[in-house]
Amino acid sequence: MVPDRPDDPEKEADHVILAEQKQQVISESRRHDTDSGSPEVQISILTQRIKEVAGHLREHRQDHHTRRGLVMMVAKRNRLLRYLQRQDRDAYLATIQRLGLRK
Repeated sequence: MVPDRPDDPEKEADHVILAEQKQQVISESRRHDTDSGSPEVQISILTQRIKEVAGHLREHRQDHHTRRGLVMMVAKRNRLLRYLQRQDRDAYLATIQRLGLRK
């Protein structure tokens, strides 16, 4: 078994793409210019990661460790959605509509 090399250009390119996607998701969801931790941002980031992991699981159906991580991410997103619903109903409705959740 060969360990992942940190200087592998493909891995590095994947991380750059993921970082750029994360920044885009944050910029679309934030409340103000320096916001990076509001519930809306956290929910948006989790939704993006859930989509990526779900795509991975479509190809690798037997990857049960990743499946557990997916279940945990979905549970965390649901907790954040419930919190947002209690605290700021308008932001909750805007977030689920923007992300296409809870049809």
